[in-house]
Amino acid sequence: MQQALHININDFDYSLPEEKIAKYPLDIRDSSKILIMQDNNISADIFKNINNHLPANSLMVFNNSKVIKARLHFAKETGSLIEIFCLEPVNPIDYGQSLSSNKSCCWKCLVGNNKKWKSGNLEKIININNTLITLSATRLNSIGNAFEIQFSWDSPEILFSEILEEFGNIPIPPYLNRHSEEIDKTRYQTVYSSKEGSVAAPTAGFHFTDEVFAKLDQKNISTDHITLHVGAGTFQPVKAGNIYDHQMHTEHFIITKENIINLKEHYGNITVVGTTTVRTLESLYAIACKVYLNNKQIGNHFFVEQWDVYKPDYQEIRNDVINILENLINWMNINKYEQLNCSTQIMIVPGYNFLFTNRLITNFHQPKSTLLLLLAAFVGDKWKEAYDFALKNNFRFLSYGDSCLFF
Repeated sequence: MQQALHININDFDYSLPEEKIAKYPLDIRDSSKILIMQDNNISADIFKNINNHLPANSLMVFNNSKVIKARLHFAKETGSLIEIFCLEPVNPIDYGQSLSSNKSCCWKCLVGNNKKWKSGNLEKIININNTLITLSATRLNSIGNAFEIQFSWDSPEILFSEILEEFGNIPIPPYLNRHSEEIDKTRYQTVYSSKEGSVAAPTAGFHFTDEVFAKLDQKNISTDHITLHVGAGTFQPVKAGNIYDHQMHTEHFIITKENIINLKEHYGNITVVGTTTVRTLESLYAIACKVYLNNKQIGNHFFVEQWDVYKPDYQEIRNDVINILENLINWMNINKYEQLNCSTQIMIVPGYNFLFTNRLITNFHQPKSTLLLLLAAFVGDKWKEAYDFALKNNFRFLSYGDSCLFF
């Protein structure tokens, strides 16, 4: 945490020309380039060959969260357009329950053109499965720059997930500077996405295909999935000059007992796919420490604060990770918990020592972003050489861009 006091975000800037940003995905997912940095050596390959660069008998961990069509548009009688961007559920607070609601639900939302929404409800008639329903949106309390929005509809046979699927738009990143299109419905998802809830994609997984997974299986590389629902805060710029003054966004994740057992068995030989997966696995250590230092912990809901992983008492026991994980598994067995339901505000900055991330697959990140800070924490200043190599060799950047593998 003291390290963060001396980190200036301007040291993590680089020039990213507009033409280097990939506005659309390639026709074939695994035909993207991959930059490989190992032992300070940089090379390039095609992603479909990634199996050649990973050790046999290792573990790969993915984020299986699925992007929801979170942007809803309403037209007022005056002609003004109001956009409601669903960020996370409020009531029911559980993603699955909220998306399965059949009468009403409340979400934390950003509201575009909010000044034009002076009072009253917004309504729209939509057709789902040949059933006309009236969807109503009511603005409730403000939460910072967001609002609690109550959604209700007049057909109990229709779920909120079906409304989003029919009425919503995929929330592609703002830096693409375009509206979502038909291609984004399939390509702004990973092929293995299954748990609905993200409003931004875990983009490191975009390059994987069934063919790639088959090659990994031939090398006896195991795969496992956690679920972290990616929030819009992933695009939140760092405005504070000093990193310590930046408030990190919160994201929600689920990690199962089976996940934890796999991590323990493959400890020291883990490839993590994407920064969201890194955030989950490194947050797990703070959760395991909470239980290890207080076995009377009640409930399987945890919140990891921004600087929790840097606490001195957690640092003192870092060399005992296997025992700490075994203790967590035993605690879950005793309490009959099959999974942990968590929120994390973790901020990973240079000076952090990774516990579960031995290799990292990720895309190229925006200048002066918390994601670039995480990468710099993993590879040090070598990120600058990697990005310079990529810019000079026509790599494509950001969400729809090319990939990297760092050792």
